[in-house]
Amino acid sequence: MAKDLRVSVRSVQRWRKSWTKGRPRALRSTGSASPPRLSEDQLVQLDAELARGPRAHGRPDQRWTLTRIKTVIGRRFHKSYTIQGVRKFLIRHGFSCQIPARRAVERDDEAITDWGRETWPLVEGPRRRSAPGSSSRTSPGSR
Repeated sequence: MAKDLRVSVRSVQRWRKSWTKGRPRALRSTGSASPPRLSEDQLVQLDAELARGPRAHGRPDQRWTLTRIKTVIGRRFHKSYTIQGVRKFLIRHGFSCQIPARRAVERDDEAITDWGRETWPLVEGPRRRSAPGSSSRTSPGSR
């Protein structure tokens, strides 16, 4: 069961013990481990700030990134989040990752193919030799 739920065996043992003592009621969630960092009022304010767009916050383009949203939260509410924390926070509050519905009009597929065929091999550089060598940086066999 632990493998199916991707948890430790000890967790399953604790859950079983709780269940035998208090039945299903004992397994109910007690809520979040910590209170939310932003209140409901602050969440409404953040929504308004994001609706103003990145240009209103001094950004050169109209793209919201997790780093930019993290900066807005830090400056506006003096709260610190990690990048993944911002991602989870946004998902939890109904925001989603937006992907363009169609490709840009300016996109030139032929130029992209040519670049990959002609320029990329020059940028990538030569491949390593196939002779056996050493993983040591100081060994002559690795040069």
